[in-house]
Amino acid sequence: MIESITSLQNPLVKRVVNLKQKKYRDKENLFIAEGMRLVEDILRSKAEIKYVFFVKSSLENQRMAKIVDSLCICNGKIKLYEVSLAVYEKMAETNEPQGIMAVVQQKSYVLNEFILPDNPFLIVLDNVQDPGNIGTIIRTAEAAGCHGVIMTKGCADIYSGKTVRATMGAMFRLPIISNVLYDEIFSFLKAKSIELFTTEITNGVEYYKENYVLPLALVFGNEGNGISTEMLSKSNKKIYIPMGGLGESLNVGVAAGIIMYEVFRQRNSIA
Repeated sequence: MIESITSLQNPLVKRVVNLKQKKYRDKENLFIAEGMRLVEDILRSKAEIKYVFFVKSSLENQRMAKIVDSLCICNGKIKLYEVSLAVYEKMAETNEPQGIMAVVQQKSYVLNEFILPDNPFLIVLDNVQDPGNIGTIIRTAEAAGCHGVIMTKGCADIYSGKTVRATMGAMFRLPIISNVLYDEIFSFLKAKSIELFTTEITNGVEYYKENYVLPLALVFGNEGNGISTEMLSKSNKKIYIPMGGLGESLNVGVAAGIIMYEVFRQRNSIA
């Protein structure tokens, strides 16, 4: 059954607007995912959708109409609301909203519950601050065959709107655990016999000279300060990306992509 909301003062509208702030996302254990692509990805995943809001005029788009039809046959498990354009724009975070958004239950993972293959490949984000960088790395990690992402305490919120959009749906398909303490990571990696690879230009070797066909976790650090001393002290291998020109470093998302695809190349014997 589709309900209608036209008032900006509706309590549910106010509740969704509050989810733009981290403190309310944490309190409610919910987050917002905007756009057709993300709603489609959520429907295909095991994520739990609480509410979906759409603008009636958006149903002129056949793809959108198909999504709403799919939601209508979910046996009432998902509450579906048709809202006015004014209501939708108040709830939306994007400048050019597509007219559909979902409110989704956050999914909590525990490190020891990670289901890993015999030769796991993990990414560790160490105090990465930019939501766009986090989303880009997660999206690339999925494409490169990564089996999970671990985010240390201090990273940007995985459930912020910008991060969710930047993952392009990968966060619904790839196990991600956030707010993890260093000691927890080190204990987990040791128990699973997973080697820790860090990027460090002063003491590392060129990234393409290392062997990545073994259980490993690649660490990518803070945009300004790089990888923490705690991570570096536990590193099994240190690597770096050679650079020309006068630049001192690459964007962390770009650097992560370069190294992850070397891992992918080696593991898939790509010439």
